[in-house]
Amino acid sequence: MSSAKTIGLARAYSRIEDMIASERVRHDGIDAVVIVTPNDSHYDYATQAIAAGLDVMCDKPLTNDLASAQALAAQAKASGCILALSHNYSGYPMVREARSAIAAGELGEIRLVHVAYLQGTLGTRVEDEPQSIPSRLAWRLNSAKGGTSHVMGDIGTHAHQLLTFITCQSVMSVMADVGAVIPERTAHDTGSVIVTLTNGARGVLFVSKAATGAENALRIEVYGEAGGLSWSHTDPNTLRVMRNGRPAELRTRGLPTLHPSAQRASRVPPGHPEGFHEAFANLYLDFAEHVAARRLGVAPDPMALDLPDAKTGVDGLAFIDACLQSSREGRWIKCV
Repeated sequence: MSSAKTIGLARAYSRIEDMIASERVRHDGIDAVVIVTPNDSHYDYATQAIAAGLDVMCDKPLTNDLASAQALAAQAKASGCILALSHNYSGYPMVREARSAIAAGELGEIRLVHVAYLQGTLGTRVEDEPQSIPSRLAWRLNSAKGGTSHVMGDIGTHAHQLLTFITCQSVMSVMADVGAVIPERTAHDTGSVIVTLTNGARGVLFVSKAATGAENALRIEVYGEAGGLSWSHTDPNTLRVMRNGRPAELRTRGLPTLHPSAQRASRVPPGHPEGFHEAFANLYLDFAEHVAARRLGVAPDPMALDLPDAKTGVDGLAFIDACLQSSREGRWIKCV
């Protein structure tokens, strides 16, 4: 409550029940709820907000298990409320350029995909000194709060969403190995997944939080019959587009030659970098467009339709379930 005043909030509440009850009777009450709490509270908080007719932006993963994610998505659909996920990497202009380029057929039929997300936060046995573990990491390592697979729920869902967002394909089946590379660790810190996509394309998804020294190293490469592209979080304002026998093309953020979705996601002239916070801002801009359109009874701007939604959340949980089953049983498992 005290921190609310520090950051300039007009009203603060200690419980979501109090917030919903108080805001409901105000003439200037809230229109939407943003959920950025530990995973185990997402379902309860989102359910209460949707029941009150409020639109919801929820941090990923949508919930801690597939069944509750499906139930929450059904509630949102029945109510008409917006239920969106803050998969912020899909807010980068050049990620949207990659998606638009593939949708426009620039790479031809997609054949191969490789996505990797490496972090070093669990590169050592932090469990040996629990008092020194940051609070933002401590609850994530608690399976009751963070979910059955730490690495898959925390960054595996990001890699999965980036892959499906850019390729405009779903993951059909997986062959996975998920576990811990640090001896005696009980939480999952690494996942290696072979995937097949809806069009038959093949790919590899590799995520780890035990990559000592890695600093949110997220990268994706997509190859089709006519060419390929690659994007890296370490250089988010550039998209590399490749063709056989021709020099690679470097597309940079802010240029008027980009696809409309990438131009819309850019705020400043070419040469000025945009980054992590602006990517979040693009998602919230899309979310606000959907919220306003619902209340006005009109269709949202078509350029805002790339917002990660409830289906994205359900697909992410189905992907995790399939990966864990595949890892246990040593065989291919279907996701959809």
